Amino acid sequence: MGEKQVMIFALDDSDHSYYALEWILDHFFPSPSVSNFKLMIIHAKPTPTSVVAIAGPGTSDMFTLVESDIKRASQKTIDKSKELCKTKGVSNVACEIIEGDARNVICEAVEKYHASILAMGSHGYGAFKRAVLGSVSDYCSHHAHCSVMIVKKPKPKV
Repeated sequence: MGEKQVMIFALDDSDHSYYALEWILDHFFPSPSVSNFKLMIIHAKPTPTSVVAIAGPGTSDMFTLVESDIKRASQKTIDKSKELCKTKGVSNVACEIIEGDARNVICEAVEKYHASILAMGSHGYGAFKRAVLGSVSDYCSHHAHCSVMIVKKPKPKV
C-alpha cells in the first residue's frame, strides 16, 4: 500500500470540537493500522492583538500576559486532543499550533500538508450569530482545496 493520505482535523477548545474529534477517531481510525489516513491536528492560536484591543502605557506587559495565557490554553487544548487519541488507540498523530486567524491557518495547513480531507466540528450557531461572528467551517468549506467534513453534535432529543 502507498503512502497514507493526510486528514487535517481543525481543533478548537469547544465541546463540539472534541465531539467531532472523537467521531473522526471512531469512524476513520477504528483500527489505526488499517486506516487510509495520517491524522494531523491543527489548532489556530489567536494573536494577543486579536484578544487585547487597548493601547497605552503598560500595553506591552498586558500583551506578554495575554500571550502567555493563550500559549498555555493552546497547549492544554492540544494535550487534551492527544489524550483522546491515546484512549482511542491512535498514537501516530501529528499536532501543530499555528498563530493566526483560524480560517486562514486551516486553509493554509491544507495546502502545506497536501491534505485530501479536512475535518472539523460545528458550533451549531444560528443564522444571526454566524453572520456576526463568521463561521470558520463555512469559510473553510468554500476555500479549502480538499473535501471538507463538518461533524455536527446531535441535538438532544426532546
